[in-house]
Amino acid sequence: MLKERINDNTFLGLIKKWLKAGILDSNSKIINPENSCSQGSVISPILANIYLHYVIDIWFVKRVKPRCEAEVYYCRSADDFVFGFRYKTDADKLLNALGLRLKKFGLELAKEKTGMVVFSRFKKHLGTKFSFLGFDFRWVASRKGKDYILIETNPKRMTKSLKAFTKWCKENRNNRIRKIVDMVNSKLRGRFNYYGIRGNSHKINRFYYIVTKTLYKWLNRRSQRRSFNLDEFNEKMNYYGLIKPRIMREYRQMSIEDYCFA
Repeated sequence: MLKERINDNTFLGLIKKWLKAGILDSNSKIINPENSCSQGSVISPILANIYLHYVIDIWFVKRVKPRCEAEVYYCRSADDFVFGFRYKTDADKLLNALGLRLKKFGLELAKEKTGMVVFSRFKKHLGTKFSFLGFDFRWVASRKGKDYILIETNPKRMTKSLKAFTKWCKENRNNRIRKIVDMVNSKLRGRFNYYGIRGNSHKINRFYYIVTKTLYKWLNRRSQRRSFNLDEFNEKMNYYGLIKPRIMREYRQMSIEDYCFA
């Protein structure tokens, strides 16, 4: 696949070494890959993206899409992807062909993560939705009666993040408050940069509320006496500059043709 666009034997030789390189696990043992790039190596995400570009992206654009009866849509990020079809017959053909296509390249679909749903603005009363990259997508109607796709944080992802934050608070509560606030700001900033999409403000506000509530709880457990009440806590957070939730970007629909290069 790389030879299609790269004519540098030295570079290709380096990639071959990466494919054969082992990784050092937590027990100081070297694990050698059997038939692929080692999971966890720094180059594995790049090589996986290149591999799937040829396995799925180009195949879909050149082979699948021309054979479909109506409009189709496809989006992939790493090994997560979603297909959209106007007709169910096209979706059935793709689902049958996709397994065979992946098997040809030594891959297989994760059955527990693979499914088909009716996702139409004309059938939004069914309440169907799908999850992709930590977001839930579903059709809703605005106050003015206009149909649009609502994009929200997936509840399971949110619960997982809040549990991790609670554990972090418990382990770091005895640091200086300024250091704690700086670290919390870093976590929140990353959260808002990713999930701060217009239409998802209620979810990031909810996340922020629980985070501050959890932080207040564990800072008051630094000793046998309470450190401060809620008003004092809010005053401290304002003083040390705890950031507020905010929308960072608009959602932009993107299709595979935007970056397909073969």
